[in-house]
Formats: sequence, C-alpha cells, structure tokens
Amino acid sequence: MEPLAQERDRLLRSTTRVVGIVCTLVSLVGVLCAFAVPAGPLAIGVACIVVMLGALVAFGWNGAVWWTALTQVSGLTALVVLLANAQPDLRQVVASALVPLAAGGLSSMLMAQRGHLVGLALTVLGGGASLVIMTTATGSVLSSPVGGTALGWVLTAVVAYWISRSIPRVARRIYSIGTAHRAERQASETEAQRRQGARLLHDTVLATLTLLAHSGVGVSEQAMREQAAEDARLLRHLRLGATPQPQQSGDYSLTRAEESPLGQTLESVKQRFGRMGLEVSWHGTGQVLLPTQVLDAFLLALAECLENVRRHAGVAEAHVTIVHDNDMVRAMVTDSGVGFEIGLIDEERLGFKESVVNRLREVGGDARLFSAPGSGTTVVLEAPR
Repeated sequence: MEPLAQERDRLLRSTTRVVGIVCTLVSLVGVLCAFAVPAGPLAIGVACIVVMLGALVAFGWNGAVWWTALTQVSGLTALVVLLANAQPDLRQVVASALVPLAAGGLSSMLMAQRGHLVGLALTVLGGGASLVIMTTATGSVLSSPVGGTALGWVLTAVVAYWISRSIPRVARRIYSIGTAHRAERQASETEAQRRQGARLLHDTVLATLTLLAHSGVGVSEQAMREQAAEDARLLRHLRLGATPQPQQSGDYSLTRAEESPLGQTLESVKQRFGRMGLEVSWHGTGQVLLPTQVLDAFLLALAECLENVRRHAGVAEAHVTIVHDNDMVRAMVTDSGVGFEIGLIDEERLGFKESVVNRLREVGGDARLFSAPGSGTTVVLEAPR
C-alpha cells in the first residue's frame, strides 16, 4: 500500500496548495480594494501574504513541516499587521476581507497533516491564534468575521476527518480487488498448465501406442504413396461433380466398376456447367466404356475446355460431339465465340497446352486446337479405349 499512500499524500498536498492560494488571493484583493490600511503597513502585510503564498507552493511539493510553520507564521503576521493598522471605522471591513485568509488559507493545512503530529499541532495553534486575532480586532466573539473564521476551520476539520477515514477504506477495497484478481490469474494459469500437461500426456501415450502398433517401424513409404494416389483420385472425381456413395465408414465409391459408362459422367459435367451459366449441347455417342484412368484424364480435359469457353469465348453455349471407333474416343468442343489467332498467342498462355494435352498424352491420347478471330474455337480430344 506504500505507492497508494504516496499518491494520497501528494493529492492532499496539491489540494491544500490550491485551496490555500485561492483563499489567500481573495483576501489580498479584498484588502487592497478596501483602501483602509496605510501604505507602510499595507506593504508589510502584502509581503507577509506573498511569503505565505510561496510557502504554500513549496508545501505542495514536499510537505515538510518547515513550510507548515512558515505558512502559519506569515499568515498570522499578515492578520496582525493589517488589522492593527486599519482605520478604526473600517477595521470591520478589513476583518471581513481577511476572513478567507484566516478561515481557508490557514485552515487548508489541516487536510495534509495525516501522520505528521508536529505539523498538525502547529496548524491547530494557528487556528486558535486566528480566532483570537479576529476577536480582538472586532471586539466581540459573536461578530461575523469571528463566526466566518470559526466556520471555515470547522468545515476544513470535517473534510480532513472524512478524508482520513475514507482513504484507508478505499485502499483496503483496492487491495482486496487486487488480491482477488491475482487469485483468479493464478487459477487460470494453473488450469492452463493442467490442460497443457494433459495434452502432453495424451500425445505421449498416442505416440507410444502408434510406435507399438507399427513395431517401431511406422507407416511404409508404399502405403503412403497408395493413400496419396487414392486421395488424388477422389479429388479429381469431386471436381467433375461426382457424388460420393459411402458403402461403409472410411470407404467411398465414386464409380460402379473399373470401367464406367462415359454417358453417366458426361451428364454430371453438363449439369455442373449448366449451374455456372454455360449451356452444353451433347451430340453423338451416348454410352462409351473407358478404363478409369483414361476416363479421368478425358473428363478433366473436357471440363478444362468447357471452362475456357465459359471464361473466354464470350458466349453462353458450347457444343460437344462424341464419336468413337474400336481404338479411340474423340470429343469435339465447339463454340461460336470471339476466337483468336493461334500463331499470335504464346504457348505458355494457352491453358489447354499444359492442362489438357499433357493429361491426355499420359494415357495415350492427344488434343488439337483450331480457332480464328470471329469464327469461334474447336478443340478435338482423343483418348484410347
């Protein structure tokens, strides 16, 4: 709680400085405007008030007891000099003008004397002396200057007592909140450590069981290659719009047999491009059986051609003609779009060169391209049966 106590004392000293300076300046202005004190005593009184203001400023910095003593002595001296030398008929006016100094400027020191017995004693003595001076100057204990001075000291004492009682309660509340926060943080850290330990234990046990299950060898390279090939084949079928047909957990069949009817898969390609806004008209053979590997390459090449029509031809319709003989299946993809000059296009920019021709040549097929500006484009795909 030491930092909180330091901040509390600093705040109280700053408050004392502000209240004391404001009240003292109000009394100074009142005395100067009364024109009831001769020039010589007035200069002495103003000098004492200036010393009092300087002591208040210094007290706001470090709160030493010497500044408390200087504030009380200079303030009381100013009261004595100004009231003793005031014109008799205007002494009541001067006393009223000095009430803020006696009731606020001197009493403000009470708020910052917590734990400083010497400073508190000097401040209380200054309060008693200010009441005596006011009573002597006005000639009555019941005069308004005496009452105003007494009221100011009482109010300041009440405020000082309230502050001395409230700040420790606030400090205890802040400390309890900090304790609860630390406890919650420690609980969170403990829970995180417990979860981390459980995760580490789980991973260790799983790794040990895996090691035991594979006799310390692990998964073979051939098994990994076969699994990667199956995953690649599944992704190719999904790209063509096929729907997995689960036969059992972890096993999906996308085709009915090793050789699949071409018509079934062509229909799925047609429906997929239809949903994307390209109308595909089919002509020629309705059913052709192809090996799975050849079928995959053929359909991927066909889908790539239709994708090029959708993106670059500038038309919403394409025609696909399927013909076959004993050795080859041929598909002609034709559109009536903008076309282009083949010789003016670099091979790197022709998407079918890499994505279509290479796939077909891997299975023994080929692809050819025919196009002219304004006359559309025709792609001939060939795949062995």
